[in-house]
Amino acid sequence: MATAIIQHAPRRTARKTKDTRKTLNMRVLPETRLLIDRAAELTGKNLTDFVLDAARQAAQNALLDRAAISVNDKAYMAFVALLDAPPQPNERLRRTLQTPAPWEK
Repeated sequence: MATAIIQHAPRRTARKTKDTRKTLNMRVLPETRLLIDRAAELTGKNLTDFVLDAARQAAQNALLDRAAISVNDKAYMAFVALLDAPPQPNERLRRTLQTPAPWEK
């Protein structure tokens, strides 16, 4: 069996009427705290929302980087063949290849 990467979010259950949140405490260096405070302010978020959003995104990325699904050999070989096949010429591809890169202008 060949392996490919994929991830799906865990199912969420209906939130109970009782608050089920847990406390997360951490110690940070003053310069790190200042940096986080400034970034939170610039994004219009309070400190808690800013840190939770950043931690949630980092956690999702870490899980996505390590998730895998199995596919049969035939499906994997078909996928690899599509990746290895040269792009088919078309007008959009021609325009893209003829357009100078922004740093070349």
